[in-house]
Amino acid sequence: MVYGAIVEKGEKYYTNLKKVFHAINNKQLEYNWLITDSDCNINDPKINEMLSKKYCWINGEDLTDLVTREEFQWNWAVLSAFDKSVDLYEVLKYDLPYADGYRGFWEKPLTMQHPFSKIEIVPWDSSLILIFSEDKEVIDNFRRYYPKSQDLEEYIDKF
Repeated sequence: MVYGAIVEKGEKYYTNLKKVFHAINNKQLEYNWLITDSDCNINDPKINEMLSKKYCWINGEDLTDLVTREEFQWNWAVLSAFDKSVDLYEVLKYDLPYADGYRGFWEKPLTMQHPFSKIEIVPWDSSLILIFSEDKEVIDNFRRYYPKSQDLEEYIDKF
C-alpha cells in the first residue's frame, strides 16, 4: 500500500527540501535517490548542471549536503528513493518518473511511478509538494511537521 500527503497551505514556499527531510526524520539518508524532471532556481553552476540532466543519481548523504549547503527553490521534480541495494542499472530499466503532466498523482489508489521506489517527493509547480511512501510512518511524520498538510486520498476525494 502507498500512503500520500500534500501540503499547499501555510508555507512561505513549498519546495524547501531541507524542511521536508527534517519532517521525515532524515529518512533520506537511508536511500539512493533518482532525481528526474527537475526545474530549479539555482545559483551554483555545478548544482545546476547536475540537476538539469535527464536524471541525477545521488546518495542520501550527498543529497542532504546539497540541500543544506545551497537552499534553492525546486519548481518541478520527482525525487525517488531506492534501497541502497538497488543499482542504477536496474532503476533505468523503467521509464523515468516525471512531475509536469503526470495525472497519476491525482488518482486512487495512490501509487508511485517507479516500481522499486520506496518514497517519492514531488515539488509540483512550486505551489505544493506531494509525498508518497510505502512506510506510513514517513507520511505520519510529514503530516505532523506540516500541520496544514492533508492526506492525499482525502484531498483527491474532494475533487
